[in-house]
Amino acid sequence: MGEKAEHIREFGTCFFEKYAQIMLATVLGPAFEPLVNRDRPDLQSLSDRTFGIEVTRAMEESKAAGLALLQDIAGLTRGILADDRDTILESGYSFGFRTGKYVGVNELPYWRMALPMRRILESKVSKAGNGFYGRWDRLGLFVFSKDNLSEGEALKAMNYTISLQKYQDIRYNSLFIADIDDLFVCNLDEGLTASSRLARYRLTQDQRRAFFLEAVRQQRER
Repeated sequence: MGEKAEHIREFGTCFFEKYAQIMLATVLGPAFEPLVNRDRPDLQSLSDRTFGIEVTRAMEESKAAGLALLQDIAGLTRGILADDRDTILESGYSFGFRTGKYVGVNELPYWRMALPMRRILESKVSKAGNGFYGRWDRLGLFVFSKDNLSEGEALKAMNYTISLQKYQDIRYNSLFIADIDDLFVCNLDEGLTASSRLARYRLTQDQRRAFFLEAVRQQRER
């Protein structure tokens, strides 16, 4: 069991944790650059308890079975450049490329363990409240979504998170939701108006490609 979990962490989660950090630093600024990849939570300030971010993923259950058909994209040449196909096959990852249709072979265990958005929010909020990640000056939750979300759906996820942690001592200050095309940034702190809590950042194909390639490069240097 331990060996299996370590395998999934090495070939699944670390890529996504690096991808999240690269995306945050690029889109939101250099405050996210010093974060290092650790555990509980996955991204942390280097030398203090200033900032911690837990990274996870969400996917509707109806798509889980179809992922098994996408673990190897060999031969699927339409709609994807040859260089991109070779990069995906060599690295085993694909998130952010094209429309998210393809799943690299090393990503498959990661997505197969994904829960629907509401259930993953419930799980992560409960863990934070129980002290699983410890105490941080600011604690964030970053959720990769295999499904593209509307702004309304991101707003529902934000409001649900706020309601879940309303009476907890340890709460998330920020919720980040990344689908293929967007990064939604949600401020969960108290005392804010609803209209000021949510910001949506559109991601270009060039940006997604750059995030992907840098995450793969860092993964290889581990």
